[in-house]
Amino acid sequence: MTKNEFLHRFQLQKLSQSIHTYQYHSDLKSAAVLIPILEKKINDNDTQLNILFTKRAEHLKHHGGQISFPGGKAEHFDDNLISTAIREAQEEIGLKTDTIEIIGQLHPYQTISGYIVTPIIAFVAEQNFIIDHNEVSEIFQVPLHHFLNKDNHHSIHIRQKSIHHQVHFMPYQDYNIWGATAAMLKDLMVHLK
Repeated sequence: MTKNEFLHRFQLQKLSQSIHTYQYHSDLKSAAVLIPILEKKINDNDTQLNILFTKRAEHLKHHGGQISFPGGKAEHFDDNLISTAIREAQEEIGLKTDTIEIIGQLHPYQTISGYIVTPIIAFVAEQNFIIDHNEVSEIFQVPLHHFLNKDNHHSIHIRQKSIHHQVHFMPYQDYNIWGATAAMLKDLMVHLK
């Protein structure tokens, strides 16, 4: 899929309902993540779209060692959730603001840790990322076409606090992309189809 095809599919379709309707808490804190998409040249004639992920530092209290998108809690000084996602991406991976092209957002997702997270979709330019090792242990990219292939989507049904729901998994090489990150990807892939 090219950048233009992605934009066409994303922007010309009404945002479909999220397949995730979990409600873990009544008092949720606002947060936002950036889903960074990079256009990578693979040869003289072709490009591919990649999604950038972070692996959270192991020592973190919440979700240590898990795969995520750059992002975090909204602060009172953020103008909006887009500002939150961009600020957090700057702090975590050194993303340069002049390389970001905001495309849109997905429906918010409630996490078990008490956040309502809004995924912000953006194209970003390839650059030398600067990792804040206090928050992130590594960054990596996965070709978008990996997630467009339904054979790479897995889920299990679990019961938590008397609620039945699905936990999504989208493994890639040695990375286990699961939970909220995989659920957001699932919503994005459903929307792009």
